[in-house]
Amino acid sequence: MTSASKYLPGLPKHIGIIMDGNGRWAKARHRPRVFGHQAGVKTVRRIVEDAADIGIRYLTLYSFSTENWNRPKAEVSALFGLLKQYVESDLERLHENDVRIRILGSRNGLPDEILKIVSQVEEKTKDNKSFGLNIAFNYGGRDEIIRAVQEAAKKGMDLKQFSESDLEHFMDTAGIPDPELIIRTSGEHRISNFLLWQSAYAEYYFTDVLWPDFSKEDLLNAIAAFGQRDRRYGGINEAEVA
Repeated sequence: MTSASKYLPGLPKHIGIIMDGNGRWAKARHRPRVFGHQAGVKTVRRIVEDAADIGIRYLTLYSFSTENWNRPKAEVSALFGLLKQYVESDLERLHENDVRIRILGSRNGLPDEILKIVSQVEEKTKDNKSFGLNIAFNYGGRDEIIRAVQEAAKKGMDLKQFSESDLEHFMDTAGIPDPELIIRTSGEHRISNFLLWQSAYAEYYFTDVLWPDFSKEDLLNAIAAFGQRDRRYGGINEAEVA
């Protein structure tokens, strides 16, 4: 990984990806869904390196949602195992490349083994600064907002005077800039409870490519499309005024 030493103008600083299509990828090959998730982890490794090489500063990957608990127990268990495997095999390399890893999402219901891994990876990489990798695991946007408000109340915040910046202080992404670009693979056109607060002004890019097949070229295509968007944040551009 050769993370860019300087942020390049025109690139989104933070990209979020809804990694979708592992199951359909496996089904097309007459293999079990777990086979697709395993292939998806290989894509994660590639895209993390590609994003850093391109000059992206933060990457947030939607790995396991609060709704994914409704999947078969065997599949849920496999997803936990893949997170464990990814951390154990890649943590040292990511740490050596100055990557900070944050696990976004609720800790409720997670097995002790996973909680230990989450604590380990965040503690080990907390001082790294070159690239931010956020893994949304047991994550839901609505749940995050509720947890943030609850935490603010516990801290004695006056909710009558509560501001947006106050809330952001208690979000899982505190200290991380909002994503400018959200990518969803597999042809689905839904946001699926992902970064609801943070993506208020994000640009969305949908592609039919299934996540295991997602490549650096696909990432660059999404970034190129982002570069063509007219981002006005509720205002109008000068050309429209003239």
